[in-house]
Amino acid sequence: MALLEVRDLRTEFRAARGSVTAVDGVSFTVDAGEMVALVGESGCGKSATAQSIMGLIVPPAGQVTGGQVLFEGRDLLRLRPRELRAVRGKGIAMIFQDPMTSLNPVLTVGRQLTEALRMHLGMNRRAARARAIELLDMVRIPAAETRLGSYPHQLSGGMRQRVMIAMALSCNPRLILADEITTALDVTIQAQILELLRDLAQQTRTAVLFITHDLGVVAGMAERVNVMYAGQIVERAETVDLFHRPQMPYTWGLLGSVPRLDLVRGGRLRPIAGRPPELSELPDGCRFAPRCVHARTTCQDSAPQLISTCETPTRGQLTRCWGMRPTDQGGWLTVQDRHADLATEES
Repeated sequence: MALLEVRDLRTEFRAARGSVTAVDGVSFTVDAGEMVALVGESGCGKSATAQSIMGLIVPPAGQVTGGQVLFEGRDLLRLRPRELRAVRGKGIAMIFQDPMTSLNPVLTVGRQLTEALRMHLGMNRRAARARAIELLDMVRIPAAETRLGSYPHQLSGGMRQRVMIAMALSCNPRLILADEITTALDVTIQAQILELLRDLAQQTRTAVLFITHDLGVVAGMAERVNVMYAGQIVERAETVDLFHRPQMPYTWGLLGSVPRLDLVRGGRLRPIAGRPPELSELPDGCRFAPRCVHARTTCQDSAPQLISTCETPTRGQLTRCWGMRPTDQGGWLTVQDRHADLATEES
């Protein structure tokens, strides 16, 4: 049984033109000790998915309207508020995008670290302080004991993010949701934070749902990847298969926009044309069709389902594209072949 299993999750938010579905039928799993990535452009529903899992979407702004979030076999969407609070921190912890807004500016680092330890683990003041020092040492913050008395504004961005990682690990959770944890950091600090999270996850056997818009950091972090677009998962694959055999044109676009050292010097990146659709005005067919150079009439008129592709990797590769459909002979067409056939049919 998977540690976390999300089934057909749907989350809606209130907007000026009515409600919009930010998370539309999302399903995926995370096994114990595994690192899984959730990738996509800003606004595609990644953070809303993580917040839905943690029970942080509350009316009247928004609400989870369907699906299941099974953590160790328990549906988190059916738990009472008190039961859910017991899961947060101890069972599932979350590292947010911006530590400056996530940390309480009027409380010291030590106070914020020891609070969860005393609440969830029942530690006394002395034991909680000793554990807090140990955690800061673990995330490689120098002079850990001194830093307990520091306030968030007295720390650099990288150190604040290390404090957030320490807080997430404090109660020995089985799963960490890491939401865009390198967004506000420079490149050098990004690499240090990613290496730290990977090493700590391996040492503690903690599973991680790694949420990012940057496919460039996924290769060395995650074992499996879920690509999101406009509230839906459009491709799912083992990391090695996604990079070597991407099936969805949107995934091609994400990979094409990542800087590569093996390309000819001076070569230009290939940005994805257009912009994501408004969630209140989604197209009838494939949601990526208005931006896809391979789109045909079928793509614009009918929405594809997430199905298996011709390749059969260990965990299975799925894609949401009309270019990947079974043939009458039981084989499969590649995306390029399928779109070529669609063009012939339309002519």
